[in-house]
Amino acid sequence: MQLSKQSEIESSPRALSEYESKKLLADYGIPVTDEVLVHSPDQAVAASNKIGFPVVLKACSPELMHKSEAGCIELSLPSDDDVIKAYDRILSSVSGSIFGELEGILVQEMISGARELVLGLTREPQFGPCVMLGLGGVMTEIFNDTVFRVAPFDQVEAEDMVSELKCRAMLDEFRGERPADVNTICQCLISLGRIGQDHPDISEIDINPLKIDKDGRVTAVDSLVVFSSENRS
Repeated sequence: MQLSKQSEIESSPRALSEYESKKLLADYGIPVTDEVLVHSPDQAVAASNKIGFPVVLKACSPELMHKSEAGCIELSLPSDDDVIKAYDRILSSVSGSIFGELEGILVQEMISGARELVLGLTREPQFGPCVMLGLGGVMTEIFNDTVFRVAPFDQVEAEDMVSELKCRAMLDEFRGERPADVNTICQCLISLGRIGQDHPDISEIDINPLKIDKDGRVTAVDSLVVFSSENRS
């Protein structure tokens, strides 16, 4: 099944898709997954071979904020045939109203690693843009392990955020995996604050997870950028 190309940032009155969200993050130096937005099974196969197996496929739309619950994500696909079947399954799972809003299917590198963080930006009426760091993945809603800073802040304050995490020890050498790149984590936090300052129409950014691989490298695997309603038509 083919999809038509129909995406521009201005097309979404409320939020950016994952693809557009991560383009914004990358512009500010935040490391994101290697990924390609495609519109046909053949394009998905070509992108998968370029990125390298295994890959992840995701439906991509500003209306899809919870892809796993909607059945719109397929993980650890090891071959061309698996990619084609996953592509068709995703399109079959997308409801009619959202299907019309699809930008395409996102083919993404599969990042492995047991450690995950969540980073975020919220805009508070009294303080302005505030940056959050916490334990990520499915654990975000189970354990209350988050710290906040009002932007702007420097490297020292970013390092303080990291040190205040209850789960700080997992950023050291962990179960045979190398220590996390804390400097890059700090730069991601500082960059989120800069985005909040540079773009007053953005009310919220969610990076969940920021995944730490076995070599300690950090990558934003999923992201969402939300605009304040009063500033979008």
